[in-house]
Amino acid sequence: MLGLMQQHPLLISSLIDFAARHHGDGQVVSRRVEGDIHRYTWADVQRRSKQLAKALDDEGLKAGERVGTLAWNGYRHLELYFGVSGSERVLHTINPRLLPEQIAWIANHAEDQIICFDTTFLPIIQGIHAHCKTVKRWVALCDADKLPQDTGIPNLVSYEAWIGAQSPDYTWPVFDENTASSLCYTSGTTGNPKGALYSHRSTVLHAYASALPDVMGLSASDSALPVVPMFHVNAWGMPYSAAMVGCKLVFPGPALDGKSVYELIEGEKVTFAAGVPTVWQMLLGYVGQNKLKFSTLKRTVIGGSACPPAMITAFRDQYGVDVLHAWGMTEMSPLGTLCSLKEKHRDLPEADKMKLRLKQGRAIFGVDMKIVGADGQDQPWDGTTYGDLYVKGPWILGRYFKDEGGDPLEDGWFPTGDVATIDADGFMQITDRSKDVIKSGGEWISSIDVENTAMAHPAVAMAACIGMPHPKWDERPIVAVALKPGAQVTREELLQFFEGKMAKWQIPDDVVFVDAIPLGATGKMLKTKLREQLKDYKLPSL
Repeated sequence: MLGLMQQHPLLISSLIDFAARHHGDGQVVSRRVEGDIHRYTWADVQRRSKQLAKALDDEGLKAGERVGTLAWNGYRHLELYFGVSGSERVLHTINPRLLPEQIAWIANHAEDQIICFDTTFLPIIQGIHAHCKTVKRWVALCDADKLPQDTGIPNLVSYEAWIGAQSPDYTWPVFDENTASSLCYTSGTTGNPKGALYSHRSTVLHAYASALPDVMGLSASDSALPVVPMFHVNAWGMPYSAAMVGCKLVFPGPALDGKSVYELIEGEKVTFAAGVPTVWQMLLGYVGQNKLKFSTLKRTVIGGSACPPAMITAFRDQYGVDVLHAWGMTEMSPLGTLCSLKEKHRDLPEADKMKLRLKQGRAIFGVDMKIVGADGQDQPWDGTTYGDLYVKGPWILGRYFKDEGGDPLEDGWFPTGDVATIDADGFMQITDRSKDVIKSGGEWISSIDVENTAMAHPAVAMAACIGMPHPKWDERPIVAVALKPGAQVTREELLQFFEGKMAKWQIPDDVVFVDAIPLGATGKMLKTKLREQLKDYKLPSL
């Protein structure tokens, strides 16, 4: 027997229609590339998204064809999120921090028909447009009178001129909720990037889960700031969740320095923000140096890479901001876990609560996970046994776009490439990437633990731990350290700092001081590049 409920497909267009109908006067605020602040409402987002959909109709784009973007977080990018996907095309967000040849490769692999770009990325477009074989229209995200001239780019038009003549009288098409909605490529640190092709169903379900109280907890009373880029796994789904709950949405544009982010948080009374540790490091540095406080910010989600304990402590103890540790992947849309405590933990000593907050957290509904040992057997959830982390769920990748790499699943589970523990309460902790774990004398050493300890030192800005070959122990850890401006610490002082904080055999054998830790296009440390830089390094004991 089937239920007797109405049948309505889960479509992205329903999110913006709901926001416009029930939160139409809710604000969307953007710092533009031009530097000024732009304000309008959710009703305006819906109207202009429909104008965009009609412009795509006029271009003759078929259902399922791709529209690429190279853009910062802003209102025009938001309109593309809804106008492209809502009209049954596929939004393809491209990371402008990739190498130009990677960007061209991705655009060709995706067979983008149109690419929309912020004018700050004009030099990239000028360098790659001749190599993008499928692109028929280039759209600069600017006013008509700000369209760059004599660029050499064929079929270039300003976004405002492109959609401005269109009527907002448009009816969203209705189609199968499993239809593709957006495309995001992995960062491709080894080999060519691969595309994760999300569906309307997976995106709406992810938006529901993201807004849950134990996850981002977004509501109509929030002013939300996604510092995480809209080209990085759809800003962790925040634009969709924000439309679902009708909260105020604040976009930082290209200004991600500590001063600019702080001024936006205070000026727009931001209550919730999300981003990667590198951005929050700049923010905390600016706030600390200028003896400032947060008047409205209450919580922040930090993901993308492990959050240093010192950062969680600074936010909580100095500024009264609750840090929510999160973990996910491009292949997971991206949210997998978020670290919120249970009722049973309410009366724990603060030190014990902190131990939990340092973990990546509990699986949210829609995600199942397990850890598997070298023998292929499930490992116990005891908080100490390591295993390779596997996940499955309705917004987790089943196959890559164009079937790149073949079937990635193992018995229906997606192998994340992370090594983790899970405790009896379901709190998962990433101990390493499987390719980064250090095996010394038959025991595993977590590079993340070493890095977090090093970054607790007041002189250290960033640290990366890698294993070096050793004839007796197979590998021994060393830590590469970038110091804060003007700070000083010796090798011996830093090694001494580790004592009592971890087992003696886990303490790194050496400290290597570097000007900067190499970072990838999404702000993650590039240990492959660091290993290349240190290829001639020899352990001091050898």
